[in-house]
Amino acid sequence: MSKYIDIAVNLIGSALEKNIDDVIQDAAAQGVSPLIVIGSELHESEQAITCCQQYPKQLYCTAGVHPHHASEWQAKSSEQLKRLTAQPQVVAVGECGLDYNRDFSPRPMQRKAFEAQLALAAELKMPVLMHERDAHEDFLAILKEYRSSLPGALLHCFTGNRQSMQAYLALDLHLGITGWVCDERRGQELAELVIEIPDNRILIETDSPYLLPRSMRPKPKSSKNKPQYLPYISAYIADLRGQSHEKFAQRVYENSVAFFGLNKRHAVEVELSEPHETS
Repeated sequence: MSKYIDIAVNLIGSALEKNIDDVIQDAAAQGVSPLIVIGSELHESEQAITCCQQYPKQLYCTAGVHPHHASEWQAKSSEQLKRLTAQPQVVAVGECGLDYNRDFSPRPMQRKAFEAQLALAAELKMPVLMHERDAHEDFLAILKEYRSSLPGALLHCFTGNRQSMQAYLALDLHLGITGWVCDERRGQELAELVIEIPDNRILIETDSPYLLPRSMRPKPKSSKNKPQYLPYISAYIADLRGQSHEKFAQRVYENSVAFFGLNKRHAVEVELSEPHETS
């Protein structure tokens, strides 16, 4: 069985939270493990860390402030976030970025919170997991200031056009592809673009419980997307790219391990769990 890592699961504060055990085990049964749990604001990030501590090696998480919550960013937020990222379960700063589609937070505050989180990630030498919607120009301008100081940068749930894709790849970004690519109504352009993403820059995700792949047959009874469906998304993308399902799955798995430094994280967890001799 191929192995997969779901790089973006909205486990906390979503419809998945009440069945965490089942979500994790059902995913693992399909080869999807570990899962990367998204932190979209500071309290949720703290909850994500606590959840990950209960499922070592099965869950890791990000810690950050989504643009929807940027109005909550305060002078002390950077220090609070820094403390959260010190936990071994945290593998990236984020989800951070800009969202001009809904404007749940004022745009100046979105830009301030985004820049502050990029600065912190650069200081800590941590990768970032980012969100961008209808904000390409401002997003790109801010990111360019910090990209050279970041060990890795991932734009998750990429649904942009060819111009934006080329600009992001020129900055050496990883692009996360979801089941959006399986949507014959909205995902046609992405289905064409996904062919052009280099093998070493593509990652896959469900963004569950959102974006259930429309092309799944039989269609799941529940409208909720789940990490266990990631192999379907992987196979769909592999077919678009003319690659074997197994080789594509192996490559994106390796990309995910490398991007989030999961081999190093696993070594740290083993060291922390082993008893130490005292003299």
